[in-house]
Amino acid sequence: MSEREKAKPVAVGPSRHRKKRTDRKRAERTNGRRWASGGFAVGLLVLVVVAAVVVGAKLWHVMSSNEDDFSGDGKRDVVIQIQAGDSTTAVGQTLLQRGVVRTVRAFVDAAHGNAAITAIQPGFYRMRTEIPAAKAVARLIDPNSRVGRLVIPEGRQLDDTTDMKTNKTTPGILTLISRATCVDLDGNQRCVSVADLRAAASKSTPEALQVPDWALEPVRELGSDHRRLEGLVAPGTFNIDPASSAETILTNLVSAATSSYLTSGLVDTARALGLSPYDILVVASLVQQEANVGDFTKVAQVIYNRLHEHRKLEFDSTVNYPLDRREVATTDADREQRTPWNTYMAEGLPATAICSPGVDALRAAEHPAPGDWLYFVTIDGQGTTLFTRDYQQHLANIELAKHNGVLDSSR
Repeated sequence: MSEREKAKPVAVGPSRHRKKRTDRKRAERTNGRRWASGGFAVGLLVLVVVAAVVVGAKLWHVMSSNEDDFSGDGKRDVVIQIQAGDSTTAVGQTLLQRGVVRTVRAFVDAAHGNAAITAIQPGFYRMRTEIPAAKAVARLIDPNSRVGRLVIPEGRQLDDTTDMKTNKTTPGILTLISRATCVDLDGNQRCVSVADLRAAASKSTPEALQVPDWALEPVRELGSDHRRLEGLVAPGTFNIDPASSAETILTNLVSAATSSYLTSGLVDTARALGLSPYDILVVASLVQQEANVGDFTKVAQVIYNRLHEHRKLEFDSTVNYPLDRREVATTDADREQRTPWNTYMAEGLPATAICSPGVDALRAAEHPAPGDWLYFVTIDGQGTTLFTRDYQQHLANIELAKHNGVLDSSR
């Protein structure tokens, strides 16, 4: 058999090429499984890390919150002041400074979304030191926490007055101030007494009380009589610090009234009328006590007419003023008492205002109605007032008032 005829070896099984391809696929499948297992492990690790971060953040927030805030019911009562225009952050800063809250952030967070906090009024509030921020918010919006709010109605005088018909006592400005200063701190009530206020009005120098220049002379003329400040404390609503002294409280009120009178144009109007601002203030107080608002301008003109003609004013309100009473008429004995206010006994204006006049009375004193009247009298319970220049007609009007029961016919 020739060399060419020899049998060639026959390959058994897959070829080398096919074997390589199979091995490669097997390896790829193995690597895929490895990658899948590794990816799962990585994903699981990521989830574990994220969970740890979330739990850690919550724990940190709780721990951080505990560090930012107080707990419990606090230690002691304290009065804080909210200023006009204070933001929530500014309020929080005040509370922090007074030891009410631990951090400003805790208070701001607790107040977030609370419309009552953003609408809080300036003034003084009784708080408690070292309380949770949420409790501080609740206290601030509680109306019972407000202290030092003073309301002085128009026509009040410094001292209490008694209505002789009803025997009802109307609290005067000094009493109203004293009541406004009362605050309960840790079970102990503190008030600035009426006696202390009266002493400050009597003994403090006019300069210390910031009496305006245009009122210095009449104030000094009354010496140590506390009524020298009558009319220099204006009606209105005020915030007073309960912790202040009697002198400081009166000084702040006199200063506020002076600013109010200056803003109203009292000084300029007085100059135009040829009067002092103090005279106009006194006239306004007489108008306030003698008339209903609808007749204010007419009564003001009666006053000016009588002063111009050098007639005595003869107002019962000026007789009653130092007697601390309110009554339509007076007795002969009352009118014969010589006091710095009795306009039956002397010409001119009384020594001081006889009350704190309101805006309408001041405007009437500044802008009286034109007329030649010298007399007026209220003739009925509805407040109808008749004005005349004729004295005989005035006497007839008085008889009508007596007939209607407005005036006592025995006097």
